[in-house]
This record gives sequence, structure tokens and C-alpha cells, in this order.
Amino acid sequence: MSLPNRTRFVVKTFNKISPGGLARFRPEMYRIKPSDAAPPVAHAILLRSHKIQDEDVPLTCRAIARCGAGTNNCNVPRMTELGVPVFNTPGANANAVKELVLCGLFLASRGIMQGAFKMDALHAEGTAHDQIEKVKAQFGGRELAGKTLGVVGLGAIGAAVLKAALDLKMDVIGFDPALSVEAALKLPGHRMTMVDSLEDLVAASDYVSLHAPAVDSTKGMISADVLKRAKKDVCLLNFARGELVDEAALSSFYDSGATGSYVCDFAVGPSLSARPNVVVLPHLGASTEEAEENAAAMAADTIQLFLETGTIRDSVNFPACALPARDEEMIHRVCVVTENRPGMLGELMSVFGGAGINVSQQINTSKGEIAYNVVDLELPRNADGKPELSSFKSFDELQAAIMELDGVKSSRLISDWCPGTGYAIKAGGEVIGIGVDSPEQESYAALAA
Repeated sequence: MSLPNRTRFVVKTFNKISPGGLARFRPEMYRIKPSDAAPPVAHAILLRSHKIQDEDVPLTCRAIARCGAGTNNCNVPRMTELGVPVFNTPGANANAVKELVLCGLFLASRGIMQGAFKMDALHAEGTAHDQIEKVKAQFGGRELAGKTLGVVGLGAIGAAVLKAALDLKMDVIGFDPALSVEAALKLPGHRMTMVDSLEDLVAASDYVSLHAPAVDSTKGMISADVLKRAKKDVCLLNFARGELVDEAALSSFYDSGATGSYVCDFAVGPSLSARPNVVVLPHLGASTEEAEENAAAMAADTIQLFLETGTIRDSVNFPACALPARDEEMIHRVCVVTENRPGMLGELMSVFGGAGINVSQQINTSKGEIAYNVVDLELPRNADGKPELSSFKSFDELQAAIMELDGVKSSRLISDWCPGTGYAIKAGGEVIGIGVDSPEQESYAALAA
């Protein structure tokens, strides 16, 4: 049931987001506004491939969620500077990408595409029936069973590929210097081998499948030095990011006599595109209805959880954080984003203590330069259902005191009586948003101007 006298959260969308995912937003609490409607207020942004610019982000925006794993289109450093968490949906498309990687293994092994193109030509000539048995020898391949697959990156997708390869009776080697304990415990350790370097993995593999993010340390990871260790008939599969492969190095590898295939899901340059052993797909990895709906649903759930409770999960720039709800009439939750520096938490708590406000529970977590605080305040309500704030006349006054602290980036009251209000940011030393639902500047770009 909708509540007519109550504001709702506004979610601004870019790209075509799965309707099944958007349906997760409760209509009594949320309004969905496509970006082409140019909503001046948005409390969250949901996107797929759109490249975020400052003008896309209203000053009212609390969070950005990408329906997918990669966030290189979200300008994460800038959002971190502004104190805006960026979320992704790890694992939502894992099955779709895994299935395409399996397809890539077969494409790399059996001359399937080359044979199909040949048959197209023979049919056009009218000689297909006569020539089919004569030409098949040109496209002989090898079986996957008993061969070695090296998997680089053992997150949700890499782990799924690894397990599927084991079911195909392949031997599997894994490499992931950033592997978490949680992810490691999910691997079939007794059925696979872990190595300590990419070079060792490549040297032992008949097939190499890449599942690493595109960050400074991984760009061009398939380099000339790495390829020197590779078997001449190694097949390379890249369904992660095009930037992981040094195309010039791979082209030189083939020029030197290497015979393996390269199957990738991204456009390549001219040094590779004309080669018959290079198979390029149009970024099909997550392009299934199921994957798109899974990712949109996961992003929607994450955004709702954050806006309504302050909980952070699956953020690439903010620390994971969850504070259990206290189902008590006098409890009011405040979320504060600050710089991660010594003494910051004490300064924040002193604002509440100095006003005689009791903190019933709180949590402080940090990641890099960001610290995130969720604080439950014990406050009686007045006749209108709004909180009484002891020595402060209103939440605006309390928020102003919080925002005056050096190092505070943003603050918000999670309100059950007026969603979407009570948010303030600090930009260029100026506090914006206290007492207003929509600041004069519509976006961070307008603020900079």
C-alpha cells in the first residue's frame, strides 16, 4: 500500500535494466526514473555499461550499483573522494560466463568455426555434399579430457569454470594472488593444484582461462615474458577484460610459430583480428536473460539494504558493514562517512555525548581512505513522531554539528517517516543539503562549475 504523504526514494537508471530486477523495488518506498527523464533528485543510481560522469551524479545520490562485476565504468576513485559507495554484483553472472567459457574451450579445440565457414563456402559453390568428407581433415582437433586448464582468478566465475573443467576430466591449475580465505574454502582443493606465479601456470597449461579484474597490476598480464614460458599450442581464453592481454606480445607469439587459439569476448586490434586462430565474440559473457535479471535483482536488493539500514555489502570502495536493527520506538540510525584517520571516531562520538544523546549501539569500519560509521541513537519521539534531540532543536542542528567536524564527508538520518531526506555532503569545505531535499546544484559537475 502506498503512503501518499510520504516521500519515496528515487533510483536513477542508465541502460536497459532487467524489469525482473527493478520489480524488487517496493513501489511504496521507491520510484524508478530513467536517466533520459533527467530527474533532479536521485538517491541511488543503477547502471550496466554506462560510463559515469560527474554530471550524472546528483548531490542527493547516496550510492551507485552496477549490475555486473566490473566497475571500471563507475569512476570509483572519484566516487570514493565524494564519499559515495559503489556496489557490484559478484557472482550474479557466473553461470552465464562459465557456460560461454566452456563454449570457448570447444571453439579453441575443434576448429568448429573454421569448419562452419568452410561449409558455408561449399554450400555457396554447390559442392558441399561432394566435398564434406574430403575437407574435414583440415579441421581436426583435440579432446579436452586429460588436458590441463590453468585458471587465473578464482572468484565466482573462475571457481565455476574450474569445477566445470574437472567434470570434463581435465586437470586444473589455479593462480590467484588476491584469493580470499572465504573463496579458497569453496575450492575443491583435493582435485586441483595451486601455483605461486602466472609464469608457472602458463608453463604447465594446455589452456589458460583469464578471470582477473582490470587493475594496474593485471593490465597486460599476458605479456611477452609470460608467453615465453607458454607451450606453442596453448589456447588462451579471455572472458574477463580485454586489457589483460598484451596484444602486440600475443601477435609476436603467433608470428614466432605458436599454433594455439585465442578466444575472447572483446574487440581486438588489427594485429590479431585477421588471424584465423583468433575467435572474437561480441561481449556475450553475461548477455543472457537470466544473468541480467540476477544482476539487476542483486543490485536492487543491495541498494535497498543500504538505503534502508545503512548496511554495506559487495562494495568495491567501502568496507563491509552491518549493524543489527533494534526494533525499539526510540532508536534512530545515523550513518556518517569520514576520512580514515586516528581520532575521527572519538570526535564523532563527542558530538553525541556532548549533547547528552545516548548511543545504544554503533559500528565503525574502514577501507583505504574511507571510514564508515553506523550509529543508533536513543531518542524519544515528539507528538509528530519525529525524534527529540536533547540540546539540539532539530536533526538539522545535530547534522550541522556532525558536518562541522574536519574529515566528515557525508551524513544521513535513516528515517522511517520521511525516506530520502536528512542527507548532507561536504564539498570544497562547503556543507550542502542540510534542511533541503534537493540542493540548488543538481550534480557534482554543476557544483564544480
